[in-house]
Amino acid sequence: MNEYQQQLCDESTWDFSDLRALFINGTLKRSPEVSNTEGLARIAVEIMEANSVSVDMIRAADHDIATGVYPDMCEHGADSDEWPELYEKVTAADILVIMTPIWLGQISSVTARVIERLYGNSSELNDAGQYAYYGKVGGCIVTGNEDGIKHCAMAVLYSLGHLGCVIPPQADAGWIGEAGPGPSYLDDGSGGPDNDFTNRNTTFMTWNLMHVARMLKDRGGMPAHGNQRAAWDAGCRFDFPNPEHR
Repeated sequence: MNEYQQQLCDESTWDFSDLRALFINGTLKRSPEVSNTEGLARIAVEIMEANSVSVDMIRAADHDIATGVYPDMCEHGADSDEWPELYEKVTAADILVIMTPIWLGQISSVTARVIERLYGNSSELNDAGQYAYYGKVGGCIVTGNEDGIKHCAMAVLYSLGHLGCVIPPQADAGWIGEAGPGPSYLDDGSGGPDNDFTNRNTTFMTWNLMHVARMLKDRGGMPAHGNQRAAWDAGCRFDFPNPEHR
């Protein structure tokens, strides 16, 4: 964190100590190879941890995540699948941040697989009878040395919103160097860690994620009216006219 980011943490009067955040890194690199995307995400992680948020980070490439859109792909022909264990961390999180590098102007293939697997669990219901991700807050972090931060952020944030997450204002942050071959975020002389625009957006994103997660947590999640799958299937149409429902 820089001096201003630390000052914001020191001056905070909010209690986030019961919140959990999960960062899923879609880098193509396996540990312990350096991930520039993780380097940027560390700012958000440090801000959250300074505010007593419990934070987990998963590097998806380190795990055997099978291809598919079912909760457990071993039930559909895969030899192995670590996603069901990883999904337990998703379930426990109040804040879900998807991280991706840019390749050919797109999110990485690893990130796309993570989103597909999140989709595979999206039909599950929470305790209020809503879809699984209701009550969670979503954000994304993007890095690269080619254009496409906003394009990748649109893909990630739309996916998270469509699956049921709440997307706060300014819910994305990113850094790109010079277009074409050049230094990555953590490389010496890249200017990434000192870039004021990136630091500002990362700071705003992190605080907005925590604030909206705080509001949702205090309300017990999203209000459960007009969005319960089981009630709809049973014939309830909430405030929509339905003469057949009594």
